[in-house]
Amino acid sequence: MKEYLPEGFLFGTHENNTCLASYQSLSECLKSKKILEAPCIVCNSNHDLVIDLGCMRGIIPREEGAIGIVEGTTRDIALISRVNKPVCFVVTDFDYDENGIIRAILSRKEAQKLCEENYLKKLIPGDVIPARVTHLEQFGCFVDIGCGIPSLIPIDLISVSRISHPSDRFYIGQDIKVVIKSFENDRICLTHKELLGTWEQNAAMFKQGETVTGIVRSIEDYGVFVELAPNLAGLAEPLDDIIINQKAGVYIKAIIPEKMKIKLIIVNAVNSFGNAPYHNNELNYFIKSGHINSWIYSSENCKKRIETYF
Repeated sequence: MKEYLPEGFLFGTHENNTCLASYQSLSECLKSKKILEAPCIVCNSNHDLVIDLGCMRGIIPREEGAIGIVEGTTRDIALISRVNKPVCFVVTDFDYDENGIIRAILSRKEAQKLCEENYLKKLIPGDVIPARVTHLEQFGCFVDIGCGIPSLIPIDLISVSRISHPSDRFYIGQDIKVVIKSFENDRICLTHKELLGTWEQNAAMFKQGETVTGIVRSIEDYGVFVELAPNLAGLAEPLDDIIINQKAGVYIKAIIPEKMKIKLIIVNAVNSFGNAPYHNNELNYFIKSGHINSWIYSSENCKKRIETYF
């Protein structure tokens, strides 16, 4: 279902370019309601989107810009922010502008409705789908799950290793995988941490006696939590002059599966660039597609249980 992928995936493909090549090819797409993508070059004072189709200009009237614009549940910033980015749409008509030049009338809302009906409404909790990061807030990460339709990953569901802000894990424009967690009030709720592996899967990447790179994530009176992987952190003894999000070289003193603990010794700690915090946006997915019925993070013999059931 590549036509229902996040905005930007169709842009530049051979099939999409062929459909945008002429009035005739666009007319065929009007008949078939085919979803296309092209760049938005202007959002005018009425918040209509002007689209560069190559062979002609197109316009997405404000009310056709997104699901919820007319009802007021989607703010106009969702339209303004599309300038200089690929936009999905279906061709709904042709007319002539004030200069007598033919243009295409387009609807992004119609593309989103097709995505909802033919793709999103067929998903169930536990399904793994692609998404693209659109913006980051303190409380979570907003992603496009298809044709510009937004959804949220709450910060506590991004990874097992705690982060102070979603930018510690993601960047805008990043292509990621997500899991459908639930459906609430016609909204799709997402989670992400289940794709990053169990404690045992992550711990298997490290050995006692190694010195590796980690990220300082939390500083407590009793010790410093250092992230070794997005779903794995260890505890080092307290140390002065350590700050959150600092890159650290750590010696792995012990790995204790039955307690899900890793004991560390901080060898050194440095900032990546001057005083800038270090961000690790490299994601290693243990699950990349398909469906998850349940996920148990805890190691086999550990009494503490961290699990998710879909």
